[in-house]
Amino acid sequence: MPHLNEVQRRVVAGAMAVGLGRGGKSAVAEASGMSRNTVIKAESEVKSGISPSGRQRAVGGGDIKAEVKQPGLLEALDELVHPETRGNPMSFLRWTSKSTAKLAEDLVRQGFKITDDTVGRILKGLGYSLQVPVKEKEGASHPDRDAQFSYLNDRVGVFMSSGEPVISVDTKKKELVGEFSNGGKEYHLVGEPTRVKTHDFVDKELGRAVPYGVYDLANDEGWVSVGDTADTASFAVEAVRRWWHTMGSPRFPKATKLLITADAGGSNGYRLRLWKVELAKFAKETGLEVTVCHYPPGTSKWNRIEHKMFSFISMNWRGRPLVSYRTIIELISATTTGSGLTIRAEEDRNFYKTGTKISDAELAAVPLTRHEFHGDWNYTIAQSDSR
Repeated sequence: MPHLNEVQRRVVAGAMAVGLGRGGKSAVAEASGMSRNTVIKAESEVKSGISPSGRQRAVGGGDIKAEVKQPGLLEALDELVHPETRGNPMSFLRWTSKSTAKLAEDLVRQGFKITDDTVGRILKGLGYSLQVPVKEKEGASHPDRDAQFSYLNDRVGVFMSSGEPVISVDTKKKELVGEFSNGGKEYHLVGEPTRVKTHDFVDKELGRAVPYGVYDLANDEGWVSVGDTADTASFAVEAVRRWWHTMGSPRFPKATKLLITADAGGSNGYRLRLWKVELAKFAKETGLEVTVCHYPPGTSKWNRIEHKMFSFISMNWRGRPLVSYRTIIELISATTTGSGLTIRAEEDRNFYKTGTKISDAELAAVPLTRHEFHGDWNYTIAQSDSR
């Protein structure tokens, strides 16, 4: 009997009482330590067809639920967590996290008797669950957003159909270099995880890695320059330059033009004067006519390089501390996909000064022609001043 649950004990006791017949209920009660009334109930249940199950009590048995015993509890809890009433100035939780413990504390202040476990059960019943914020809101949409996407895609189609190179560029998130935790998991023997530092303070000697990527849309190939100073326009164009001399030129030996698709901000932003000046130098050195089409503001997640290259790099090094620049280079270079993506990476040890000012005269010297549609987002830089 000590090895059985409540229902099983009643089944055994009731079955034994039925089997013994007259006097069986008293004998079973004495032998089992159960009350005679419980044995009588058990005998009745067995005769009606009860069988062992996972339930400890009959349906409807047990204590009455808190939300039933305490009118208004459900409404009070829902008011605390419902999106439309968050920030209620009368709530003590206005500026605190909505944990079950905090919610229970607030409800107790209102006169209810409840525990955090009960709060969790009720919330689940009301349709609530723990969720993380989802990045979907992009702010105010520019009125020409869709038109710019259409224009950019048309330019990409024209260049690719004529065999001219098209690249997508951007800076990947800066990464701490050293024995720091890196998001994600990878397999290790049980009890033998990689040990890393407790706090993520920047290592003064190693600093942060600044990866700038170039993605070749036609060939599913990428280049990443990993710098250690700053994400400047000079650094960005140098990455394009290295890609061209290492990968681009061999792929497109007859190219006369280059199309760059880029975000609206950052080191390759459409308002950045240094970006245009550095591209003019690159165009003069290579003899390429460089066209730039920027994605509309607030739409950086649609940049091809984000989901065609950077996402796979992040997946490849997840769970691994980026202990050195060499580690970063090797992990980036080892990133591949089933579709055939290949990436080359190289450390850029040049120093890039921040805060470089470009005068009106220097900007005017750039052989830049603005396109008729949104000339601020779409422009072409010739290899020489032939405007």
